[in-house]
Amino acid sequence: MSLVSSVAIYFVIWWIILFAILPIGVVTQEEGGEVIPGTESSAPQRPQLLKKALITTLVAAVVFAGVYWLKVYSGLTLDDLPFKPPSSR
Repeated sequence: MSLVSSVAIYFVIWWIILFAILPIGVVTQEEGGEVIPGTESSAPQRPQLLKKALITTLVAAVVFAGVYWLKVYSGLTLDDLPFKPPSSR
């Protein structure tokens, strides 16, 4: 696996995990009781983006390590995965 493809795969994994982690622990301004004028009441009170970015980086590194191991050391290829054959019409 080349460096460029590794970075691209890590980048995709990182974004997918970020979108999975973003809603965890969110308290809206309405739930917190302090709606700032000019904002939506459903806006997060404290989004904690730095904390979530660090968690995402760690989880993505673990997931990428698994993907890297599968690709490089196990010998698994796309040809090994069962796909439904295309229907002939």
